[in-house]
Amino acid sequence: MTTKELRQKYLSFFESKGHTIVPGASLIPENDPTVLFTTAGMHPLVPYLLGEKHASGNRLVNVQKCIRTGDIDEVGDGWHLTFFEMLGNWSLGDYFKKEAIEFSFEFLTKELNIPLDKLAFTCFQGEEENGIPKDEQAYGIWESLGVSPLRIKYLGREDNWWGPAGQTGPCGPDTEMFYWSSDESAPEEFDPKDKRWVEIWNDVFMQYNKSLDGKYEPLKQQNVDTGMGLERTVGVLNGKSSVYEVEPLATIMRQVASLADLDLEFIEPEQVKPLRTITDHIRASVFILAENVAPSNVEQGYVLRRLIRRAIRYGKQLGIKEAFTHKVAEIVIAEMGGYYPELRKNRDFIMEQLAQEEEKFDKTLENGLKKFEKVASDGKVSGEEAFVLFSTYGFPLEITKDLAQEKKIEIDEEGFNKEFAKHQEISRKGAEQKFKGGLADNSEVTARMHTATHLMLSALRKVLGDHVFQKGANITSERIRFDFSHPDKMTPDQIQQVEDLVNSQIRKAIPVVMEELTLDEAKDRGAMGVFEHKYGDKVKVYTIGEESATGGSAFSREICGGPHASNTSELGHFKIQKEESSSAGVRRIKAILE
Repeated sequence: MTTKELRQKYLSFFESKGHTIVPGASLIPENDPTVLFTTAGMHPLVPYLLGEKHASGNRLVNVQKCIRTGDIDEVGDGWHLTFFEMLGNWSLGDYFKKEAIEFSFEFLTKELNIPLDKLAFTCFQGEEENGIPKDEQAYGIWESLGVSPLRIKYLGREDNWWGPAGQTGPCGPDTEMFYWSSDESAPEEFDPKDKRWVEIWNDVFMQYNKSLDGKYEPLKQQNVDTGMGLERTVGVLNGKSSVYEVEPLATIMRQVASLADLDLEFIEPEQVKPLRTITDHIRASVFILAENVAPSNVEQGYVLRRLIRRAIRYGKQLGIKEAFTHKVAEIVIAEMGGYYPELRKNRDFIMEQLAQEEEKFDKTLENGLKKFEKVASDGKVSGEEAFVLFSTYGFPLEITKDLAQEKKIEIDEEGFNKEFAKHQEISRKGAEQKFKGGLADNSEVTARMHTATHLMLSALRKVLGDHVFQKGANITSERIRFDFSHPDKMTPDQIQQVEDLVNSQIRKAIPVVMEELTLDEAKDRGAMGVFEHKYGDKVKVYTIGEESATGGSAFSREICGGPHASNTSELGHFKIQKEESSSAGVRRIKAILE
């Protein structure tokens, strides 16, 4: 089975069970500033998991592209990836545990034809201290389907609890499904510690909302969120020893090996991790670049820089002397651009940024390696020295850690993070979770900010021109951060015009009207859409200001999923605090409501 076949089989199966196929969301979270990237399929759906109505109904299925860097040190083994595709199906207050488990069981045993004796399952063992009971219901449903009790185990939070995606939000117990990956017969009793049992699917039962004070409150709307890693599942079902033997990763890695003049049939053990890491990191970088994120020393741009530079360093280790990242990127685009058209659409930007970043790093790499040899000569690397390697030679912490590991010496990671924080950069943990708050945490306050963002985008287009489009947004209860396409610095007069236009609409006390339309109807009405590929058959369109009898259009009309204020009078006074460059051809505004 190929990734393409499993992707289609999964979508078709759940469509036959009444689920609407919805496109995946952007890798850059639109409504959640607590994380830098979309880390799971449920992440873009948080407002709907909390009770907001989804335009495509209450049974959904999709394929979501995800980025996770928490396990970046593990990338290069058989199964860890930075970028991966997640198959998921959801019930938004519709069916719950019984139907979810029955769907999973049918898909595994009937659609994928997996024999029952090659499957095992886990359920949540409960937590008395948090008032969460043992999940006997899920256990009983598996038993009713003919699963032996010897193949079902109760496990704790580390294994059978999911969420929230940020600091607060929907979460709950899960039940996980395991596949016996060995050619030997599976033992009668399931031992979760036996690595031959590989997890392939996870059904999360969102019963609780974690509040800011750490309490678990029952959700009014009980939801189901499932996740099946596409590449991992195909690898396991095909009896592969790693995801790098699965397409399209196998083809991408063959290109890396070719550039290093290596034959994959005859590589040395020490060459395996560099080959796999380059394959993973460049693929992930291509997808991040496709979101118009450029390498930098902050936020998403810093994660991107870490990935590209680590790949380059491993390339040098394999003996690749010329610039190569763009050649690997060509294969990623060729292999995956069919399903993800944004890769082909943004090809020029992707190639340009990789070439620039490789050129920048090449200039300092040799001197940085010499500096590392010097500071490591006493058998350790201090936090201050690791920071110098970053700030002067462009070595992300992971590169210094890799070098230290190869020499079997210690590095003061905590000291590096302190130095990093001092210089107002992002620490390693901060790269995953920098901002507090967000729409999911405080929807009433941030809904007003969100509504003001609609007015601001419309005002920017009226003042600067129709070339202005949203390139990213980060909204907390304290401020709006908004990226938009525009080549030049805004003048003070232009900033004042935008403020005046927004505040004029606020003073008029205009109702914010929501309609559910087809995508074609929304386009015909002139609605703006940020990432059109993510929308389903029906979309929510928010309009501020009615068309006039003389033919004038609404002030703002946008396709959007997040919560909004009901009237502009709720917003207060809009003020732009800062306007600056974000990346090539992209400007950034920071604004507040007073």
